[in-house]
Amino acid sequence: MDFTKHLADKTIVLGITGSIAAVRTIELAHELIRRGATVQAVMTEPAERIIHPDAIECATGRAAITGWTGRVSWVEYCGGAVKGDCSEGGARAAADLLLIAPCTASTIGKIAHGIPDTLVSIFATTAIGAGVPVVVAPAMHESMYNPIVRGNIEILRDQGVAIVGPVIEEGKAKIAPNDDIVRWAERVLGGYALSGIRILITGGATAEPIDPVRIITSRASGRMGAALAYEAFRRGADVTLVHRGRIGFSGIQEIYVETAEEMTGAVLDELGRGERGGAGDGYDLMISAAAISDYTLDPAADKIRSGSQLTLDLRPARKLLEAVQDVYPDLAVVGFKLETASGDVLIERAKAAMDRYGLFMVVANTVESMGGDAGEVWIITEGERDLIHTDGTKDAIAGAIFDCVERVVGLVGHRPQQ
Repeated sequence: MDFTKHLADKTIVLGITGSIAAVRTIELAHELIRRGATVQAVMTEPAERIIHPDAIECATGRAAITGWTGRVSWVEYCGGAVKGDCSEGGARAAADLLLIAPCTASTIGKIAHGIPDTLVSIFATTAIGAGVPVVVAPAMHESMYNPIVRGNIEILRDQGVAIVGPVIEEGKAKIAPNDDIVRWAERVLGGYALSGIRILITGGATAEPIDPVRIITSRASGRMGAALAYEAFRRGADVTLVHRGRIGFSGIQEIYVETAEEMTGAVLDELGRGERGGAGDGYDLMISAAAISDYTLDPAADKIRSGSQLTLDLRPARKLLEAVQDVYPDLAVVGFKLETASGDVLIERAKAAMDRYGLFMVVANTVESMGGDAGEVWIITEGERDLIHTDGTKDAIAGAIFDCVERVVGLVGHRPQQ
């Protein structure tokens, strides 16, 4: 992951409960600090038996809160007004976020039913009452992840608590990966600029089968599409990623496809589902970052024998952007234009693609960025036709693209009630 300081100047109270997953909190604290956060740990007594408070202090640079004292630290950190909002004259909470990771079934139940008899549960009870955002990452044996516990989790969700879903594996509801927990923290603290906005993103290469063994594909890695999906999520959007790869992040809906035709069909179907969805809300934006095959063929039923000359009969594949423009002409679409050319030739071809497909923004790039972690792009916006040049990691480029999206399209979300 890119260590952009998305959590700069943020104070995060890290609640640690008595799950064996507590051994992961050292690295979790490091990840939060790398992104600019100040981390103050608070531990239950069972957590202290799994990981020593001295280790947590070494990781965070601050002594962990482990006992009940007259300092009333839960009010100091999570009571009063939300940090930065003292409009009613109340005392300001020291914390921007309470992150409980790992959170046991016992602690989930205590928080859900207002039983503040541990340090972590009293911090959570205070935070919910004061409007300080709370993120919970459950961890327990799978048999404990039962309807009662799931019901308690829904109670927390109804109170505005963000839940980082566990990974069901090896008979356990394992705590989510640290990267996923950090992304949820960034989302909750990111201001929800795109909350309520639905975004469909395509990414990576497609693959056209030659026979049951061989395919025609490209060098596209899918990193740009994934970076865009993560950035949209961080800004509060509801994100669907259509691609051939896997990211396995519970906060982003994934639709898996193989061929160019499958991708085009999946995108049109998903846009149609958005139009007919139960809430009646369609997609607000589509970003086409996939390297979709321009050609397809009829694959052989059996593996083609090697050792002799082979001619493939290729035919043009259906163009995704043309299909979307035909069915959804009013949808805001961002396209990517990849060329071997550079300079003025690249820009002119990108502008031509903008006109041809009715794009409101196009991102021009060269083949040098394919398959790598970094790249260089030129962003061209409709009407303004200003060139915005940016380079760096693909995470940083995704941030620059969404800065332009918010400015040009005027997409503005709303912060969910906590």
